[in-house]
Amino acid sequence: MSTLRHGLQKLGCLRQLAKPGLQQTQWLPRAPCRASTKGLTTSARKQQPQPETGPEDVTTGSLIAAPPKKPFEGVTHVRPMPVSPSYFSREPHFIDSIVRLNTLLHRYQNLPVVSPDQVPRQLWKTLEGYRVYSGEPVKALQYSQALSIVKRLHQIDPKLMPAEVKDALVDFKRDIDPFSNVPKAIPIDRFGRALGVGRRKTSTARAWVVEGTGEVQVNGKALSEAFGRIHDRESAVWALRSTQRMDKYNVWALVEGGGTTGQAEALTLAIAKGMLAHEPALKPILRQAGCITRDPRAVERKKHGHLKARKMPAWVKR
Repeated sequence: MSTLRHGLQKLGCLRQLAKPGLQQTQWLPRAPCRASTKGLTTSARKQQPQPETGPEDVTTGSLIAAPPKKPFEGVTHVRPMPVSPSYFSREPHFIDSIVRLNTLLHRYQNLPVVSPDQVPRQLWKTLEGYRVYSGEPVKALQYSQALSIVKRLHQIDPKLMPAEVKDALVDFKRDIDPFSNVPKAIPIDRFGRALGVGRRKTSTARAWVVEGTGEVQVNGKALSEAFGRIHDRESAVWALRSTQRMDKYNVWALVEGGGTTGQAEALTLAIAKGMLAHEPALKPILRQAGCITRDPRAVERKKHGHLKARKMPAWVKR
């Protein structure tokens, strides 16, 4: 049975080869040029294909050229073609980026690179961030391989880095660069005062720090009158005491909101910021003393039906 089937298939192939359309090649006749019509007779010239011309111009008597055909005239079926060859893959945007990076690395791998300590600091997108950016389920291994190529291209000397390399690295950079943030300097006014602002819980403190003899006033009162507890007094001037500047600066402060403990700790941060405007070199000492870092902790609010934030009554009277 298989031999018979094979014979019939072979016979069908021979029949197709025996068709006259497949045996002879259809050659199109070459259009004769204008110079070759000089030796032809009048009847032969009439048989030659004439170019398409328009109507005759009445004023000059010359023929007007026919209007050109439209680009898609006569086309009935059009199929859109994808721009990228990786359009039908699962990660077309990521694959195009990989191909682009490999091409750039092969082209510019001989450019001079800078030392690791001189490479501009840059944060790259995480895997989840790139998935959100591209909308594609990129795998972790593939993304790590792409980042290795990106970091290698980032090591090229910035003065010699081509523009196309910079454009290729934009897709992997984070939108916000924390290394480009510069702290805002606190100015010193014409009276030599530096204004520092500090907060703790719901308390806010504003302190004007100026060089003087060590006087401290809070809301127009002396330090001992503003804070009754010794612990609060020590907290308020801890920035001056930790740097041994008790007799060098005068402080005039305004505090509001919260309790005395929150106001004293807010005043610590405000005085420390004012001192940094006068002496920026004190920052390591103040940071070690915990004076320039805000404490984000807050007391949980009380809930309805509870004795405190979470405490429930032992029994409920009905």
